[in-house]
Amino acid sequence: MTNCTLRVAAGAAAFSLAMLAARAAVSAETEVRRGEVRFEPAGDEQAVPELFRLQAHDFTFRQQPLPTVSKSIAISELTFPSPVETPHEVNNTVHCEYFRPLSAGKHPAVIVLHILGGDFELSRLFSRTLAQDGVAALFLKLPYYGPRRPAEVKVRMISEDPRQTVEGMRQAILDIRRGAAWLAAQEEVDRQQLGVFGISLGGITSALAVTVEPRFSKACLMLAGGDVGQVAWDNPKLTRLRQKWTDGGGTKDEFIRLWKSIDPVTYAERVRLRKPAILMLNAKQDEIIPPVCTESLWRAFGEPEIVWYDAGHVSCVKYIFDGLTRVSRFFQPEGNGERKPPAAPNEPE
Repeated sequence: MTNCTLRVAAGAAAFSLAMLAARAAVSAETEVRRGEVRFEPAGDEQAVPELFRLQAHDFTFRQQPLPTVSKSIAISELTFPSPVETPHEVNNTVHCEYFRPLSAGKHPAVIVLHILGGDFELSRLFSRTLAQDGVAALFLKLPYYGPRRPAEVKVRMISEDPRQTVEGMRQAILDIRRGAAWLAAQEEVDRQQLGVFGISLGGITSALAVTVEPRFSKACLMLAGGDVGQVAWDNPKLTRLRQKWTDGGGTKDEFIRLWKSIDPVTYAERVRLRKPAILMLNAKQDEIIPPVCTESLWRAFGEPEIVWYDAGHVSCVKYIFDGLTRVSRFFQPEGNGERKPPAAPNEPE
């Protein structure tokens, strides 16, 4: 949960050039699509933690095709109302980018979540790679990011006020649940093969989402961990947050208890019972998400497959191409696992 830049020199540059070319091209699809989707709980909604429950309802959406030169994928902008109404009107519309494979048949689909710093190009790189490999990707912008950020006030999803952070994370999870329902309703999507993927803040949010939303049969968590209250308290970039909390009379124990309501470890039993496929990609020298917090989430989730990169949180950029390969292979349709992934880096000492 950090302003992890993870800049990708070659990949991001190539992607940016492709996007520039795409703006000058004419998309094969030009018609704006509007419709309505029914959200139906995929399991016993009373078993979902109360903070994240959604009852059956209908919601509207708008899908606007975007120009692209690709012959293998189509890209569109998707918007729909957030289930949470905040005082900031622009934040109440969820903005997504949908990367759809154009090949025939049903495809797995993944919700892609971005990092704390809002580096959308990184999420687009993963989304495009997934779509080119036959996996539909819905890049969802979290509350108070990008077009959801009001110009007149300084409000953030991850706030100096932990109570606002809890509200921001709650809204993010409910937005993701609607996004999963929208994906499941698309003709080209295999609703039995829905997943969620994110990096850093997106990874932690993905971990929480897979504990809550039964539609997700897979989750890939990159540079993520559990015990998020401890992560926030120990993060050297959040000194001001801790100072403000203690100046207001708050204690460390109170701070961590509040964060437990949005900690994936808190709800990990739901994952162990349901047993979705999980892949964790983490850094041995992570200075932002301490390995001890990663290991806490790993144990809580039943010790799923985990890869340890010999890097820190930001320097993990050098493994970006390995990460792209692993993520794409992980979300491939069931039964398409003939190729073995690259050898995993050593575990941390």
